[in-house]
Amino acid sequence: MSTPAKCLPSSTAMGATFDTELIEEIGLKLLAEEAKIKAASILLAPTCNIQRSPLGGRSFESFSEDPYLSGMIAAAYVKGVQAGGIATAIKHFVGNDKENDRMAYDSIMSERALREIYLMPFMLAEKFAQPWSFMTAYNRVNGTHVSENPYIIRDILRKEWGSDALVMSDWFGVYSIDHAINAGLDLEMPGTNKWRTLDLMNRSIQSRKITARTVKERARKVLELTKRCAQEAPEVLDGDGVERTRESEADSTLMQSLAAQAIVLLKNDGALLPLRPKEQGLKKIAIVGGNAKARVLSGGGSAALKPSYFISPYDGIVKAIHDIDSSIEVTYSEGARTYRTTPTLDYDLVTEDGKPGWTGSWFAHESDESMTPLKEPLKTQYVDETRIFVSTSYPKDITKRWTLRLDGQLKPRDRDMLFEFGLIASGRAKLFVDDQLVIDNWTKQRRGEFFFGCGTEEEYGRFSLKAGVSHKVHIEFCNVRAPADGDPNEAVMDSNPGVQLGGAEVRDPDELLDSALQLAREADVVIAVVGLNAEWESEGYDRTTLALPGRTDELVAKVRAANPKTVVVTQSGSSIAMPWADDVPAIVHSWYSGNATGAALGDVLTGKVNPSGRLSLTFPKKLEDVPSHGHFHSEHGKVQYGEDLFVGYKHYHHRGISPLFHFGYGLSYTSFEYSNLELSEPTYSSGDLSVTATVTVTNTGSVAGAEVVQLYVSLPTTSELTHPPLMLKAFAKLRDLSPGTSATAALKLDKYAVSYWEERIARWVVESGEYIIRVGRSSAPEDLKLQTKLVLKKGFEWNGV
Repeated sequence: MSTPAKCLPSSTAMGATFDTELIEEIGLKLLAEEAKIKAASILLAPTCNIQRSPLGGRSFESFSEDPYLSGMIAAAYVKGVQAGGIATAIKHFVGNDKENDRMAYDSIMSERALREIYLMPFMLAEKFAQPWSFMTAYNRVNGTHVSENPYIIRDILRKEWGSDALVMSDWFGVYSIDHAINAGLDLEMPGTNKWRTLDLMNRSIQSRKITARTVKERARKVLELTKRCAQEAPEVLDGDGVERTRESEADSTLMQSLAAQAIVLLKNDGALLPLRPKEQGLKKIAIVGGNAKARVLSGGGSAALKPSYFISPYDGIVKAIHDIDSSIEVTYSEGARTYRTTPTLDYDLVTEDGKPGWTGSWFAHESDESMTPLKEPLKTQYVDETRIFVSTSYPKDITKRWTLRLDGQLKPRDRDMLFEFGLIASGRAKLFVDDQLVIDNWTKQRRGEFFFGCGTEEEYGRFSLKAGVSHKVHIEFCNVRAPADGDPNEAVMDSNPGVQLGGAEVRDPDELLDSALQLAREADVVIAVVGLNAEWESEGYDRTTLALPGRTDELVAKVRAANPKTVVVTQSGSSIAMPWADDVPAIVHSWYSGNATGAALGDVLTGKVNPSGRLSLTFPKKLEDVPSHGHFHSEHGKVQYGEDLFVGYKHYHHRGISPLFHFGYGLSYTSFEYSNLELSEPTYSSGDLSVTATVTVTNTGSVAGAEVVQLYVSLPTTSELTHPPLMLKAFAKLRDLSPGTSATAALKLDKYAVSYWEERIARWVVESGEYIIRVGRSSAPEDLKLQTKLVLKKGFEWNGV
């Protein structure tokens, strides 16, 4: 029963804007204000971990595979939110780059990789924005959990960087009292009922594992942040504490603009896009694909929310097309199903009085250890969702073991159909339809990954629904899980209980595919909307493949064969495989775009918005090309960061591997020409360096557009150390360039652009010598046509930020 809220595009989408001004505006006008109306003083974001692999379950939550882009976008995010009086908790500090075994695995990396790659986004955010708090990662780094790692918290963050931020744990990410307290972890989350209880803290002081002085130091940081939040945004504390949602035309416009500016045009052979109905003679457009009408707006886990509104790709595209020509016929077929679990039934079930959802009745048991519920409910309430993550929202006076009964009616259908239900439980559950047992996920279970690793696999059952009949749906749920093969434990789910009911009409896959192909043959243009969703990319587990689900690839290939004018729209938070990429004429990658998904997509496909997004991560041709392939998984609790400094595009350049699409890549509906690359003379002051690169960009096409100018640095070849061959060190977005006009991009470089970490002396080093500066529109060699040398006649060392 969460309060509806704005769902912004995924972090990878924000990174794809390459626009720090826009992200800062989003932080101030949307994120800070949304936090206030949710009565929240601290926003638990941004996430700026590095995308070692697109398989990482939370990859969509981080901005990029590149530390500089990640750090600058994170700094803009933090600046915007905190300018609005709301604290940020930048996370997950540090090395939380995968999900499986996340509480235990040890990220083993060199000191150079730690400094130059994984700490760098946090360091840049600290330098340019000073987050008010940091959240530690669950995992270990080089042998020690970060929440109790004095080297990372005390020595680097506080002493070296000079940060005065509060340091909190992730939820249940504390594993000790004395180690965490002494390392500098100020706040255990959530609550005080885990490690830092009064009894255990006093015993730790009495046994001299910690001192009262150190406890007061930790407590002081909590009070300092509390005071700061109260002073910066007193309206949060002065309100009634009730969460709200609020929409305005200005907010919706900004949301739509952000989503559109993140969309990346990957391919556009024959200028198939933008769609021009009159010029192209379009009379009928077919929309196919499992994501076209699905509610795909975000990745899963902590990023999931209930949107205050949502525009599907189908609705957005249809509106955009009909705004141009209302006579165009638009047809639709799902073609191939893409969901991992059956779609939830939030808008299919109704209560007795007709509201979407069902009625929940909470029952205490005869005792905390009893499995027998009392006859009378402790509480009855309206529930408006069929994926119910209870967490700690059960009634206050309920017993340790409890039962939740859910009752609703499946809305009458327009025809008879065979319907398949799916039931997942973190606990145990049974599904009854018209008093008939359809699914037993109670007696014996299969352990699964859902509900943060506490849920079962989905169990299925079929029922014949009759046209015009309102069928009764009843679930019996208990928060005690049942035995499973290899696991007889009947543990009480006291922190992550939940139940999910989904369902869909049973359809023959071949018939579903054939229906899409028939529409494709009849249409002038086909738009295939395919991709992943919050069940494939989620907190709590990692992906196992880059492939799209089910028969998606087959659908795209066959639709393209049926109609050469096929536009493929992909949705995912990180990179995916596209075995059909060479064959289709147009590809648009839209990430997870939040509330305004369809509206933004419609704007780009019809040319109302000229796409300017650039890939914030490399799209490989195959999984084996990914830098961390072969050493991404936790092996006996250890994750070897064997690619070292060669993360993302740096690996592809170093090894001479051609990816499917390069980091920083993206097309436009116009064309740009670069010229006149010049460097200012380097100046030195106070242990820093200043150089400005300028380049002229001319719009040589026929429509206005925006261009992202990217600058890459190569360190001197005279260095004794190995360095990545190419590193992004500056970027600028030139907006609204009209046809035939030029603009100058000024790209400023400082000590960060020319430094590396010298492990022997634990300092940053700038060497004298020749640095190669390359400027272009992506990291692809063919796009970096302008090049010059930066000569530094003297080097220096530095520390801090």
